[in-house]
Amino acid sequence: MQLQNSSILVGVKIHLLSGIYLHIPFCKSTCSYCDFYSTGQIKLLDRVVNALCKELIVRKGYFKETDSVETIYFGGGTPSVLEEVHLHHLFETLNHLFDLSKCKEITLEANPDDLSESFLDMLAHFPINRLSMGVQSLHDNELKLLNRRHSAQDAIEAVQRAKQYVSNISIDLMFGLPLQTLDSWNETIEKSLALEVQHISAYQLTIEKGTQLYRQRELGKVLPASDELSTEMYFMLVNKLTDAGFEQYEISNFSLPSYASKHNSAYWQEKSYLGIGPSAHSFNGISRQWNIANNMRYLIGIENGEPEIQQEQLTEKDHYNEKIMTALRTKIGIDLSAFEVRFGNGQMQHLLKAADKYLSTGLLQLQENHLRLTSESFWISDGIIADLMID
Repeated sequence: MQLQNSSILVGVKIHLLSGIYLHIPFCKSTCSYCDFYSTGQIKLLDRVVNALCKELIVRKGYFKETDSVETIYFGGGTPSVLEEVHLHHLFETLNHLFDLSKCKEITLEANPDDLSESFLDMLAHFPINRLSMGVQSLHDNELKLLNRRHSAQDAIEAVQRAKQYVSNISIDLMFGLPLQTLDSWNETIEKSLALEVQHISAYQLTIEKGTQLYRQRELGKVLPASDELSTEMYFMLVNKLTDAGFEQYEISNFSLPSYASKHNSAYWQEKSYLGIGPSAHSFNGISRQWNIANNMRYLIGIENGEPEIQQEQLTEKDHYNEKIMTALRTKIGIDLSAFEVRFGNGQMQHLLKAADKYLSTGLLQLQENHLRLTSESFWISDGIIADLMID
């Protein structure tokens, strides 16, 4: 991609390459809530890994300024379906193409039922230093509703095994589930804390169109938690994790000191990243690109040297709105000095005027020239953020 002569560069800082995301689009079964792109055609795994490596080679020039990578993230789908030969091929390619000497964090998402002793022992041969485990719940009836393959005990034992190999473990939890109660949620939180992991991500269930849960809800077979109950669950989570020494550094993410996700934090800081694989997104500070969300079309395109990639050039309004959306999701908030340099004093005054009603009610705070949400207003952040955007 030729960048030098594009007029859209005026006033836009070009970010150095921060991270690489590799999408592994396979799942052994489909969770009832999931609308991410994945398939059960694991017979295509070898072919997809070959295509990922070829795409890495072809797209190395996506960034002109550097080949230094700070983070790598294996997401999905279920990256824990990868075998030793696949990881060897991927890391061999990454090491050949990029400078990984400053790479601080390499994350692999995993299902608890994949984390056997032999699998973890195999992972130890690679520079993966962070695991993100999809636990979701520690109650079997809730896991069954979500169509998860593991039991609560499976998840507990998987974390305990993984701690012998990896010192940075994150677990995902969900609240607002059908059948879930305050007592069962409290127990999930308590058991999660007892596992002594370094990071917890917690998401309110959203029933997306096209998912199994959506169809079940339409048929009247499931009823999600009420807004009131979900609110209670959220603040229970925040209070318990804060009391246990976790910092809520982003709306849905909590970490012990120094264990915030470097890769995901780069997204919220609008750093550049390269997305590899079906449906993967990339961002270079000027435009967004995304691959076709279809395994066969992705494979045919990569193998024939004609990848199906769509692109969106970001306007000045897009940059403004994305800064509001990403920065206010975090505890740091918006650095107004940097904001003024980037967008000008007029736009900064526009932002402060729009924020004034939330500042006066305490839903936003202005401290040390940073505009940020309070921990209480994180829960209703969507409406506040939308109100501060340019229409």
